[in-house]
Amino acid sequence: MPVSPECTFVPQLGLVCITASKDVRYRTVTRKRLLEQSDAGQRKILDDIYRDNLQTLDAALQYCQRNSIRLYRMPSSIFPFFDEDIGREVMQPLAPALARTGRRAAELGLRLVMHPDQFVVLSSDSPDVVANSVKILQMHADIMDLLEQPRSPWALLEIHGGKANRSDALVERIKELPDAIRTRLCLENDEYSYGADEIHDVCMRAGVPMIFDAHHHIVHDKLASYDDPSVAAMLAAARATWAVPEHQVVHISNGREGFNDRQHADLITTMPASYAQAPWIEIEAKLKEEAIEGLRDWPALKNGQAALQP
Repeated sequence: MPVSPECTFVPQLGLVCITASKDVRYRTVTRKRLLEQSDAGQRKILDDIYRDNLQTLDAALQYCQRNSIRLYRMPSSIFPFFDEDIGREVMQPLAPALARTGRRAAELGLRLVMHPDQFVVLSSDSPDVVANSVKILQMHADIMDLLEQPRSPWALLEIHGGKANRSDALVERIKELPDAIRTRLCLENDEYSYGADEIHDVCMRAGVPMIFDAHHHIVHDKLASYDDPSVAAMLAAARATWAVPEHQVVHISNGREGFNDRQHADLITTMPASYAQAPWIEIEAKLKEEAIEGLRDWPALKNGQAALQP
């Protein structure tokens, strides 16, 4: 699917979770520490963390506004234990505050996304793992609902394919997901189990968008350059899976010790030329906002027209 000449954008760069500085920091708690407390003590700890992390999320939105960042990936663990009864009870009185935060993001034109953790494996051959995966995804979908984010890939939930050679099971389980999850779900290619071609096939069959990660792609296919023709080809193929092409999201990182190192470098020093055609780019570099600032002179940011809002 070639990108038409009139389909041009100023790519929007996305901040992942926290800043390299101390401007945005979230709190958490271990299960061991929580269970050492009485029931009342557990509720007090979670209430304090939820309130603090909601304030931190508000601060992150302000940070993004000040720095002209229009996509923010919220941490997967922003509200620890929210997937359990005690967390949901603690959250109830905070629901209006979450709704205000979500509306504030919409007013700022700021896109909120989430990337559930590695424990989400919908393609597992273990029913218990699949059930837990759905539980985790439901928690993330509920957070998006509380933030009054749309049930669409604008407010996407990003996951990997999981267990290799289980694409049929993955397709069927995606189709069975509740609407609050399925309508936001996007699949990303990885280095090992599901390369770009494989995850694209799953996305086409399951009817969900694909997030193309160029770094995962070059590691998986052992490529020597981000400008290998397959990078631009997969970017275009992934765009075809998005009902609204202007909402397509891609990822970028660089290898730490070498081009094909799967570990992420601190900054982004090499970008695929084809990413000038990518509307939304999550920057997966260790130094977060410093990496974004280092890309301000990237020529693609100075041409085209702004990506559309929902």
